[in-house]
Amino acid sequence: MSLTVLMNAGPWLSVPPPGYGGIENVVATLVPELRRLGVRVVLASVETSTLPVDEKISVFPDGQFHALQRPYNQVCGVSQAHLSGVVRALHARDDIDLVHDHVEAVGLATMAAMGPDAPPALHTLHWDLAKHPELYGNLDGGDRVRVNGVSASQLARAPQALRDHSVGHVHLSTPLAVDADRRPPVDKGDHVIILGRINPGKGQDLGARLARQVGFPLVLAGPVGPYHRPEDLAAAGDEARQNPDVRFFYDHVAPHVDGDLVRWVGTVAGQERDDLLASARAALFPLRWEEPGGTAVVESLALGTPVVSTARGCLPELIEHGRTGLLTTDEEELGDLVLAAGLLDPAECRREAAARFTPAMMAEQYVGLYERVRQLAARPLLPERPYRPGRTDGWWPGRRLSPAGTGKPAVRSR
Repeated sequence: MSLTVLMNAGPWLSVPPPGYGGIENVVATLVPELRRLGVRVVLASVETSTLPVDEKISVFPDGQFHALQRPYNQVCGVSQAHLSGVVRALHARDDIDLVHDHVEAVGLATMAAMGPDAPPALHTLHWDLAKHPELYGNLDGGDRVRVNGVSASQLARAPQALRDHSVGHVHLSTPLAVDADRRPPVDKGDHVIILGRINPGKGQDLGARLARQVGFPLVLAGPVGPYHRPEDLAAAGDEARQNPDVRFFYDHVAPHVDGDLVRWVGTVAGQERDDLLASARAALFPLRWEEPGGTAVVESLALGTPVVSTARGCLPELIEHGRTGLLTTDEEELGDLVLAAGLLDPAECRREAAARFTPAMMAEQYVGLYERVRQLAARPLLPERPYRPGRTDGWWPGRRLSPAGTGKPAVRSR
């Protein structure tokens, strides 16, 4: 395949990330399979990224995740600086066939603002689409900029302007799903795990309270704000409370953490993470938001660990109730479901992951979307028609679309 894609992973973490890193893990999973299919990849990330690619574009030497939740006036230039580097690269070269963007809000806005001479762009929506209503509700990327979701439920809740620009959804994947159905079983322990960044939407406070009430051992594995280890958070002192996730942890989670029945172990990665997850009785997701993608969900299945969760967001798409997990609309029922999860067959979880969530399947679907986006961006010249607010076919006042494949506007007047 003769296709060069600029993969915009953003400035926040290296690719692959050193531990936690949802979007960066997605990119690290996708890119090797795209290259196996013959796609040439130019990665826009930070300099410390080690993912093998054909070229790399960097503005920052290292990830800026530590600044992510600082006040807006301290952090507002980070994404813009990174995107400026991407735009400079796109202006300086003519070999990029498509931009695959993963940077929340500013990535989409920048791609849409570049105008008709820029390459086609696909922006993957990884987050809660209730945010940024003015941006998403008024998006006009013309025929050149399209979006995709990471679940059908995510797109179903999207503003109409986003749905008008959508080319569908692609579920997330994990390398752990490759041959997961052939993986030997792992001895299960008594512990339950909540894997992910600790914040109100993930519901670690609910999980910790239920663990104390019902009496099951719970491991909380994930960072608190920028702090990946308990000792790092302790050393930060009162200054750390400026971070909203840190305040949430201290006010609502830490009172339940006794170091025995409920433990916070910080970020775990690699084999340590896999062993902890594979040996768990269940992976608990006490969600208080509409989870869009669920990387940790498919990782749990691939390692043979049933999922117990509130039935929110993408969870009903990923989990078959009674077979690969247990879902409920009543969060107080989660504790009883954790105890019942031991009756589910871990082999069924692994089979489901191998059948649905491999990186090869994700890459093949994205290649199909790339071709669709390029086709939509190369529509033939059409007679000029009046502009209507909210149009998604690439028109603005005085503009006619370019002849197919030229990338140049046929008429541009102001």
